[in-house]
Amino acid sequence: MNIQKIHRRKFHLQKNRGFTLLEALIGFLILSIGMLGIASLQAISLKAGKTSVYTSVAIMKVDELFESMRANPSALASYTGAGIDHGCTAVKICTPLQLAEEDVFWWQSNLKAGLPSSVTTVVALTAAVPPSNMATVTISVSWSERNKNATGNVNVNKTYATTSNICTTEPC
Repeated sequence: MNIQKIHRRKFHLQKNRGFTLLEALIGFLILSIGMLGIASLQAISLKAGKTSVYTSVAIMKVDELFESMRANPSALASYTGAGIDHGCTAVKICTPLQLAEEDVFWWQSNLKAGLPSSVTTVVALTAAVPPSNMATVTISVSWSERNKNATGNVNVNKTYATTSNICTTEPC
């Protein structure tokens, strides 16, 4: 009787041989699919992070130009033109018009440094209508980002635009 039990046990072990290997392969397959999902989420996260950085740069630079306009309201119309580097420093004194052109020049240079090379800007001014002293300024910053999808690389256009009222005289 002992011999029969040993023979059955041996037959039972031979029947299950390779089952653990199959379990390990299935486990590895499930783990691999999970890791591919994590890698995909990481790529999406990096892309969203880059978009967030570009939007933050645009917001900060637009606010910076608004503050320059508020500090130099007498040359408000000059902020809508092209920027020129006049070299205004503590040593070289500039007129408000030259200062406005220099502000725009450095603002555009900083935008090009912080955003993709496809950046475009529009500064629109609506002059104050008496008896109000408040001019309305709209600044729009646009850029293109690469977006990889199923059909290949596609450029996605992003725009940040905001409007502010700026007092043209002191006191307002």
